[in-house]
Amino acid sequence: MSPSPVTKCGVVAVIGAPNAGKSTLVNQLVGQKVAITSAKAQTTRARLLGIALHDEAQMILVDTPGIFEPKRRLDRAMVSAAWEGALEADAVLLVVDPVKQRRHELMPLVEQLKGRKERKILVLNKVDVSKKEPLLELAQELTQLADFGEVYFVSALTGDGVPELKENLASLMPEGPWHYPEDQVSDASERLLAAEVTREQLYQQLHEELPYDAAVRPESYTQRPDGSVEVRQQIVIARDSQKPIVLGKQGSRIKAIGEAARKELSEMLGVKVHLFLHVKVDERWAENREIYEEIGLDWVK
Repeated sequence: MSPSPVTKCGVVAVIGAPNAGKSTLVNQLVGQKVAITSAKAQTTRARLLGIALHDEAQMILVDTPGIFEPKRRLDRAMVSAAWEGALEADAVLLVVDPVKQRRHELMPLVEQLKGRKERKILVLNKVDVSKKEPLLELAQELTQLADFGEVYFVSALTGDGVPELKENLASLMPEGPWHYPEDQVSDASERLLAAEVTREQLYQQLHEELPYDAAVRPESYTQRPDGSVEVRQQIVIARDSQKPIVLGKQGSRIKAIGEAARKELSEMLGVKVHLFLHVKVDERWAENREIYEEIGLDWVK
């Protein structure tokens, strides 16, 4: 009998300025959707884990919120979650959008990475829409500022360059048993994942109309006798003036949001989903400890 192959397992923190493409990259590495994506910056809030496999290696991907200058309690909780996700990681990926760059947020981040002992990998994203010369110049500049072990040029959207990155990450993982079953792709509960899917639809369908400060609270998640799932959620907004935006004319907008979220959830879970949404106005929801716990964030003073 041939000996069993040695398994490897480790943690990879994925950090970067808001909207650098971290969630899209995590989804590519995992091979399916585990994190919500949006053109609106700072959509990732909770430390959702994606679990990627390559040969005998299991990589636990900590998809951290974009790191930015925190102004409110919610901002502080998100930034705290981002750095917590990078602690004790076997590798840290700094994902950079070379087009927008957001240097006011990127450079302090590079500065903070300088003294960290973890293996640091620079990932320049969106190469499908970037010019080569500025891309190489940026890579050289950032590599000189922080001790990056490798530089990868990828497109998280198309998947270009991602297999090579994934293979390298697998090689960096330490020997050890897998932490999760082979078929598990995220540690997020289905209840939290369902709320995240609805929140993504809020951002996609309302674009600039709805400010970033909205939350989706999971109220109940129950399995019906026929095997289908009944999900009830509350969309929390800060002002009365936002309610007509979310509801739409004769409820058309919230119906469209619910329909799209329900369809995606059904595909993700492999069962029929009954989704019920209602809107609540709470001017102080961002100061509510209970909501933070529900969306997977720590309460930060």
